[in-house]
Amino acid sequence: MNKKKKIPTDMTVVVVNDFDYIQGGASKVAIQTANLLAEEGMDVYYFSGATINNKDLNDKVKKVCTNQGEALKDKNKLRGIINGIYNFKAKKEFKKLLKTLDREKTIIHVHGWTKSISSSIFSVAFKMKYKLVLTMHDYFTACPNGGYFNYKKNEICHLNPMSCNCCKCNCDSRNYMFKLYRILRQFVQNKIVGLNKKLTDVISISDFSEKILKKTLNINTKIHRVYNPVDLDSNPEKVDYRKNKYYLYVGRVSPEKGVDIFCKAISDLGLKGIVVGDGPDLEKLKKEYPSIEYVGWKNPSEVKKYMKNAKALVFPSRWYETMGLTVIEAQQYGIPVIVASNTAATDFVESEKNVFENSNIDNLKEKITNIDTIKLNKIELVNYTKNNYIKNLSDIYTKVGKI
Repeated sequence: MNKKKKIPTDMTVVVVNDFDYIQGGASKVAIQTANLLAEEGMDVYYFSGATINNKDLNDKVKKVCTNQGEALKDKNKLRGIINGIYNFKAKKEFKKLLKTLDREKTIIHVHGWTKSISSSIFSVAFKMKYKLVLTMHDYFTACPNGGYFNYKKNEICHLNPMSCNCCKCNCDSRNYMFKLYRILRQFVQNKIVGLNKKLTDVISISDFSEKILKKTLNINTKIHRVYNPVDLDSNPEKVDYRKNKYYLYVGRVSPEKGVDIFCKAISDLGLKGIVVGDGPDLEKLKKEYPSIEYVGWKNPSEVKKYMKNAKALVFPSRWYETMGLTVIEAQQYGIPVIVASNTAATDFVESEKNVFENSNIDNLKEKITNIDTIKLNKIELVNYTKNNYIKNLSDIYTKVGKI
């Protein structure tokens, strides 16, 4: 594959994301996107609303930040609420940036906007008629809380987003006042800015999430598929999982992620389990399931070591997710994975034997007990490499930009 012939280096790309540091999955991919494009010789700008002045971004990437931080963490609560709903400063700075660029040779690629810069940046792009593509890392184009999830009931929400029943439902993880804030933000985004109606091109990252999100998009919106890049080894070592002794969970330790389901199942079976990650439920789980080993947050190389020594990776998330990177990371080593039925991770497993019924602890225990009957997945790892990611992005940019 000759990447250089595929990359249109006369194009400018403006990567847009709330944070210019790795704060979550969307931020990680946004930063990877900017860095990979810059390394290929493209002219890349990175527009954000929050920074911690670290070195996650390549020096070749031109940084533009409003330096406002996360909206709802602003000490001035009223200002934070206003910025979260419609950030006028971000709009002004984004417009200033776009005025310096050649509209015919520029692509705007948005990853995250709900935490700091708001939908105001779309207002500018649409009005100035810039070509724009949005990667749907979450469900914020449709759902006010971005996850189709009722945090009070700890279950997936099936209400029609922004319907009367949705607006009345107290589903926010904090309180109903935050839900009202989210409703107002969503109203501005989709009714005043007109995000879903005006988006011409979006990128989906799984069949599962695409089926949910396409229902709320304009019928003429083009949906492209580009899988997020996964941190894969160049020549991954295949391990004999049957010799390994523990079951593994990797990710945020919070209610929607279903870590308690994993801990309960492993504890009931009297097996060894390890939780890699941090979050609000960590101390609670330590008390409830003391036999589980909690090792906290680990860097990517450390996580891979835990994966290589696991008998299986369990992905017990209660909510939809949009992909499930750890599921793919584990499979490169030949480690079996067991995933919850109502998650996007089901796209990346071989058969029903790898899937347990959402939140059903007994069904999960059955899958764990029969781990040796689970198929080792034969996913095409090349689909998730950085090289493949950047090639596919370049093809989409070329189509969208008509260069």
